[in-house]
Amino acid sequence: MSIEDDIQQPKFKSIYSKVLINLIYTSNWLKEREMSILKPYKLTVSQYNVLRILRGQKGKPATINLIIDRMLDRMSNASRIVDKLEDKGLVTRKQCPNDRRAVDVIISKKGLDLLNELDPKMSAWEKKFKILSQTEAENLSELLDKLRLAK
Repeated sequence: MSIEDDIQQPKFKSIYSKVLINLIYTSNWLKEREMSILKPYKLTVSQYNVLRILRGQKGKPATINLIIDRMLDRMSNASRIVDKLEDKGLVTRKQCPNDRRAVDVIISKKGLDLLNELDPKMSAWEKKFKILSQTEAENLSELLDKLRLAK
């Protein structure tokens, strides 16, 4: 379906307006699909992102600042997200031995197990993107990178 059909708007002010609206609409569409995968696990998209960041640390602790730097949604409150993940037993926190003001966060076995359970579901979701050829996917990614240069 086209963006015109999806939002029932036959004309746009300009092609750039159409691109902007299409990006926002598609971003929300993607987030809704991801949320539907995570909902049965009582995880938000941001919590899932933090768990993936911590798994990528391969057992090394991460500070809240490192998590913030790597988050997909920079507007998220990383400290609050880590609090919720800790309440669920998915991460542990300790005071950083080198800097008493900093906190080290590490993913727990329960957190790793949860990600391992989610991996096949997320892989199946990712496979749906194979509607794009590899070249189309590379071009789209490059175009999205280019758009972010507009700051």
